[in-house]
Amino acid sequence: MREQSHVGRLADYPLMAVRVGFISMMMCDSGQNVKQVAPFGGREARLGTNPICIAFPLDLPGPVFIDMATSAVAAGKLQLYRARKSPIPEGWLVEKDGRPATDPNAYYERGAVMLPLGGPEGHKGYGLSFAVETLAPLLPGLGFGIDLQGRHNDGSLMLVVDPANFQPLGEFKTLVNDFVQYLKETPPAQGFSEVLYPGELEYRTEQRRRAEGIPVEEKTWAQVAKVAERFGLGDLLVSV
Repeated sequence: MREQSHVGRLADYPLMAVRVGFISMMMCDSGQNVKQVAPFGGREARLGTNPICIAFPLDLPGPVFIDMATSAVAAGKLQLYRARKSPIPEGWLVEKDGRPATDPNAYYERGAVMLPLGGPEGHKGYGLSFAVETLAPLLPGLGFGIDLQGRHNDGSLMLVVDPANFQPLGEFKTLVNDFVQYLKETPPAQGFSEVLYPGELEYRTEQRRRAEGIPVEEKTWAQVAKVAERFGLGDLLVSV
């Protein structure tokens, strides 16, 4: 493993809205691109990973930030398992013939497709994905999936709510803080050391990697180095 010494700044729109005291929700579809996710009960991709992000303002160092694909797995995580040559959990992929896949290479080499979030309750992730596909491209009239009449590449929708329209911002932040504390005081289940609020693990990881660097597999680092050399940027790569 190599450690990358530079970490880029987050530029997510929901977090930008939160910094000025707003609640933010953002979602997007995959546009007129190759699909990756099968509808619940299917074995052929008809949906994108259709991510959804929700963020809330509060007075804690890290934001309450929900950032998730509506598929059982994001493509980046599949790439990570592939680079590590590790099997994936059952419920992430389905082979072309409908059998579950535990080999990440099935997605890249055998035409396997991703499943909706939720495993045996995947109809819930499918429902979320359907909502994203409806609100992000259909509502603004951009077409769906591989609709050749659609005008879009990627459809996005962002909703911003000013809590001050309901109550003073400070009071709302206090309520969110209290709610977070109430959840974190939950006794942990077996195998867990504590209960985290949404976004807390990512915040802690960001802080640690800003201080210590980002671990990158040798295979991934070699690919980065190859691209850097191609564009004459090899001298800018720093690893330890």
